Amino acid sequence: MRLEDGRLLHWYEWGPAAGTPIIFCTGAAMSGWLGFGTDCLVEHNLRLLAPDRPGLGQSDPHPNKTLASWADDMWQFCAFNRLDPVLTVGFSQGAPFALALAASGLVSAAAIVSGQDDLRHPNLRPLLYPDVEGMLAAIEQDPTKFEQDMAAMATAEGFWDLIIGMSGERDRLLYESPDFATAYRETLQQGFAQGASGYARDLVIAMGDWPLDIEAIAIPVDLWYGRQDTSPVHSPDFGATLAARLQHATLTVAENEGGSILWTQSGDILRQLKSHLPHP
Repeated sequence: MRLEDGRLLHWYEWGPAAGTPIIFCTGAAMSGWLGFGTDCLVEHNLRLLAPDRPGLGQSDPHPNKTLASWADDMWQFCAFNRLDPVLTVGFSQGAPFALALAASGLVSAAAIVSGQDDLRHPNLRPLLYPDVEGMLAAIEQDPTKFEQDMAAMATAEGFWDLIIGMSGERDRLLYESPDFATAYRETLQQGFAQGASGYARDLVIAMGDWPLDIEAIAIPVDLWYGRQDTSPVHSPDFGATLAARLQHATLTVAENEGGSILWTQSGDILRQLKSHLPHP
């Protein structure tokens, strides 16, 4: 579709056309090509729509992408596709983008899965790994330089190596399985199809100050984390602080799951998310 400013917005979708729509805010550097829970969508009458964020995949870049501009794009997307009511799922770096939809009033409920937290929150910043703290400090000092440096050096192959290097045993079982590894690497190749500028911009957005009033979000928000998730950029306290900040949060921390809980517990995540809507 063409947005009001002429940019092309591209997306992927699965499930019945008349199903309850879910906007999937994908993880870092991912196009919308790799979905989740696709074998559960017919059962729950859900339609999963995964846009390529601006500058990733086949969506045109935004000259000054922000969480607010993303929310505006998604309002236009929902109007174009006549989506109402709408749910959202944010995975990993997609978390602040999903929360931006919640804060804008677009969605009726949200699920944050292995979500990157608001790492600048005073409860969380002391818990960060030194490398992550260094990234936050670099963004504070000169966000433009940080973004340019990341855009010049990041690649799909390098990012895949980073994911595997940060993943614990539980997640590597899935991520390194042949079929899934092929699919994940494909979605990263698509994410970097226009270069790394789209990813670099998302990184600064997600690790910078969130211009969101988290405490004012009044819709139900499900938080899903796996205790075996070893990523240093998700949530240092597995969503405890974020759950306390939200008005209506349900926090699930699965002891034997990792960051890949999005794919290993898809059915439960989708079932709980849809349960927040009134039954017809």
